[in-house]
Amino acid sequence: MRFSRTLMLSAFVVLIGSSATVAQQTPTTKPDAAQSAPTDRKAVSKACSDQASAKGLHGKARKKFRSACKRNGGKAA
Repeated sequence: MRFSRTLMLSAFVVLIGSSATVAQQTPTTKPDAAQSAPTDRKAVSKACSDQASAKGLHGKARKKFRSACKRNGGKAA
């Protein structure tokens, strides 16, 4: 009985240790194309915000304008 409990405990420790090792080996880098996309989205969003500010839009009108602008890639609709 004691031997089987020790064996089970050892197997559990090995299982936990190996899963931690596998988790550390997974790649965390993204392809270059995926990394540039957030920057493009930020630039488009900033451009649309600047255009909305220049027009003096606030509230729902601003939200609607920015939504349409972002869909057009940063150009006013």
